[in-house]
Amino acid sequence: MTHPFLDLPPLSAARFASIEDRVARLLGTRQDVVIMQGEALLPLEGAIRGTAGPGTTALNVITGPYGQTFGDWLRDCGAKVIDLAVPFHTAVTADQVRAALAEHPEIDFVSLVHAEAATGNTNPVAEIGEAVRAHGALFYLDAVASVGAEPVLPDAWGVDLCVIGAQKAMGGPAGVSAVSVSERAWARMAANPGAPRRSYLSLLDWKQRWVDGGRKALLHAPAQLEMLALEACVERIETAGLDAVMARHRSAALATRAGAVALGGGLEPYVHEERDAAPVATTLRTTSGVVASELVARALAADPTLPLAAGGGALAGEMIRVNHYGAEATVEAVRASLAALGAALAEQGLDVDPEAARRAVDNAWRQGPIRRPDPGPTA
Repeated sequence: MTHPFLDLPPLSAARFASIEDRVARLLGTRQDVVIMQGEALLPLEGAIRGTAGPGTTALNVITGPYGQTFGDWLRDCGAKVIDLAVPFHTAVTADQVRAALAEHPEIDFVSLVHAEAATGNTNPVAEIGEAVRAHGALFYLDAVASVGAEPVLPDAWGVDLCVIGAQKAMGGPAGVSAVSVSERAWARMAANPGAPRRSYLSLLDWKQRWVDGGRKALLHAPAQLEMLALEACVERIETAGLDAVMARHRSAALATRAGAVALGGGLEPYVHEERDAAPVATTLRTTSGVVASELVARALAADPTLPLAAGGGALAGEMIRVNHYGAEATVEAVRASLAALGAALAEQGLDVDPEAARRAVDNAWRQGPIRRPDPGPTA
């Protein structure tokens, strides 16, 4: 029996390195890019454990559940952690970060999530990067959800550890991920006696055995199918053009917000200000008496393929997520999602206007995203 997914020739070190180079070009970075053989939690945790320890004082920005996870990892490493938490319906500001750095001059590590797909907000990394760079701290960024949906520029923003995954806006596989690492971050790891070594979590292993060796011999057999899928999704973005892919995600976000307001039934954007809303996913708040998880269940019963989910944990009662990323960043997906939510709301006796929602979606999509200032080099 033959199958296109089976009996493939081994992935060579040269092919592996070429895929890393394409990811580096996508990020516009000259830093070392390491593709790790696992979902993005692997480099997210590995980067923290590699650079943080008992002598670290970390500013951990919390705008959603992943920020909370990073704080747990930092404490587990023995770091002193100062949490800067903001309400999940908004974004952190550069001024808030500057104030925290001024109040705690000993901070030498800053962790931040770019876009929190779980809560639908996005943070102004370019401005925050200026503050972190001026302070001299190491800057760690989770760009797993944002890459492909909005600019991610580690070099221009002064990011020392930038972790990405392909499974959201890039429209690729979940089984591999990547991290760009600055020379400062490598030096911090090398000086950290607690950094994982001879471990699946170890970035130092990749540095010493792969990067420093000229990328000639892989540490272990790569995840063949996932690597080929990553290569294919990067090629698809290159062909379409990164600007076009990002514009499609921003249009989906604007159309979802506009359509939800026009639909009625008590739905409203969970993230109050459009400037704080992530283009990768839109979160909506339900009205009192409507349980979000039950509403989503009704909508998915009619069409299980819709990119809908309820909020996690305590947010399941009030939050709906429209995950318009990757292949779902289309006007058709937005229309269908809001139509299904409207039908589910109508079943509960709420007044909705599906036609008004459809018009609002189409109008917002036709207008397209507003051209924003280029969040490019700030150095």
